[in-house]
Amino acid sequence: MVLLAALLIGLVAGVVTGGRLGNLANMNFRWPWLVVAALVVREAIIVTPLNRMEGVQYVYATALTALIAWTIWHMSRVRGALIVAAGAALNLTVVMANGARMPVTPTLAGSLVERGHAGQYVVMGSGTNINWLGDWIGVSGPLGGAYSPGDAVVALGIAIVAFFATRQGPAAATKLGETSGRIGSYPP
Repeated sequence: MVLLAALLIGLVAGVVTGGRLGNLANMNFRWPWLVVAALVVREAIIVTPLNRMEGVQYVYATALTALIAWTIWHMSRVRGALIVAAGAALNLTVVMANGARMPVTPTLAGSLVERGHAGQYVVMGSGTNINWLGDWIGVSGPLGGAYSPGDAVVALGIAIVAFFATRQGPAAATKLGETSGRIGSYPP
């Protein structure tokens, strides 16, 4: 939920400072379905009985890795993508250090405390690693939940991407987009 809030904050900030929501149509993403698939995998593991299956956490880790690769691939196209990739890499680091599971502090783990682990989550304790990168940041209210420092960095990156996306006009025309009669004629 915090990522959606970051997106909305970035969009509003962009529009308030002179950007346009219509400029979002000018963004040029390759393979956008990969992002959707990675997010669907994450949510499906959380909210379905899949979270009881052993090994499903590796599917999540693979989806997170694909999301990082996609984001890095788009760094030259999208301002702020590097920050999103850095936050996701922080999350992947702690996840891989804990058997493909994200540690969650017991005070924020809810029913996870009784089970020990579910899907891509595990209760934080002496047996988990790099706990300072795990989900220990508690947010109350409508954005409520447990978040990691990596989630905070991803949220910042998403807000930056959204801000600049509203302010980005159409791509400049290139020689390849011109008619053949103009290409090669000198002087321009």
